[in-house]
Amino acid sequence: MSKISLIIRREYFSRVKKKSFIIMTFLTPVIFAFFYGMIFYFSYKEIKDSYDRIVVVNENKKLTEPLPSDKNISYTYSSKSLAALKKEINGKDFDYILYLPDFDIEQPEGVQLLGSKQAGLSLNNRVADDLEAQIRNYKLKQSGITQQQLDNLKSSVSIDVKKLGEAGSEEDSSAGASTVIAFVAGVLMFMFIMLYGVQVMRGVIEEKTNRIIEVMISSVKPFQLMMGKIIGIALVGLTQFLLWIILTLSISTVAVGLFVDKDEAKKMAQTEIRPPGQMSGQEVVKQGPMQNIQKSLANLEVGKILAVFVFFFLGGYLFYSSLYAAIGSAVDSETETQQFMMPVMMPLLFGYALSLSVVTNDPYGQVAFWLSMIPFTSPIAMVVRMPYGVPVWELALSMGILVLGFIGTVWFAARVYRVGILMYGKKASFREMVRWFGYRN
Repeated sequence: MSKISLIIRREYFSRVKKKSFIIMTFLTPVIFAFFYGMIFYFSYKEIKDSYDRIVVVNENKKLTEPLPSDKNISYTYSSKSLAALKKEINGKDFDYILYLPDFDIEQPEGVQLLGSKQAGLSLNNRVADDLEAQIRNYKLKQSGITQQQLDNLKSSVSIDVKKLGEAGSEEDSSAGASTVIAFVAGVLMFMFIMLYGVQVMRGVIEEKTNRIIEVMISSVKPFQLMMGKIIGIALVGLTQFLLWIILTLSISTVAVGLFVDKDEAKKMAQTEIRPPGQMSGQEVVKQGPMQNIQKSLANLEVGKILAVFVFFFLGGYLFYSSLYAAIGSAVDSETETQQFMMPVMMPLLFGYALSLSVVTNDPYGQVAFWLSMIPFTSPIAMVVRMPYGVPVWELALSMGILVLGFIGTVWFAARVYRVGILMYGKKASFREMVRWFGYRN
């Protein structure tokens, strides 16, 4: 056991002391914050600052009301023909020509948006929405219904979602909050298993290529070497993950303090939150999905979800890393790993894809259950299911199966590893690895 601990310490400290590890650990949250901040900034700036001038050629005698203009778009009507305006378009007086032929209101066809530059998707959708609203208003007038009468027929329904706990107790719930957390957890799990699992494989290949492994194997058993390497890199990944959480929360807190008005935040904090049953109709409408998600986040067992995430991160990492270690021992360079990587990656990719599609839509179905039990997919599927609530017996069973799967995988990988690390100059195959598995000590 002391030899394994020595290898763990060597693998851990040799990596966390690297400049690249220190720089990327502290720089990654900043890069992500800057990246998403720039996306939101430019998206908002583009929406705020965009302004398009559209001249309308209306040959439709039924659509007599002008299209509404605002700060982002202006409609001006012209009596000139379409052919004449095509010759005049140069971007100085107007940007686009909207041509409305005398189409059938029930089947509007032939509408064109012309310009010296191609209209973007947002502009195209905006013009289409404005035309649809104009056609709808025309149909309402023809049927004798006013817009106010139509609005009076609408009723906003706010459903207060509750999850029944033990003894019939009610708990606030939200599919939106659960889906967001499940999506983030699934992506993180997939990313960490892939990232640090491949590090194990690269470490084995590097030591094997440099012939360091021959010196090390004279002092420790192959199984001890493999376990020490796997656990050491797992601790590196866990350290980096915890530091990212701390740094991300710190950056978020500082950003909120800098950009959110303190008086406004204080006013919002003092606002009384009343349940939907005690709200007026307008208050219910104003309470959007983000408020519901924020409310439900306070009722989620975040500590339990985080603890389960850490367990399945370590379990899934150990499960897959033993396979990556076996692959690394079977090849002499990273270019030879492609034929072995795909069979190992496919179950993980399969579980990732189904977890973020099937499991989030039906977290209690048969597919979700079996995905969260099979060790190849449970590290992702179970953390995706956790925000929706998982029975204790299912969670315990999944954890137990994952532990047994890890032990079995390590046993298999160790038998391949003990032979593969000393093989040089021979291209391995799956058939060859099966033969190594059958070798006796």
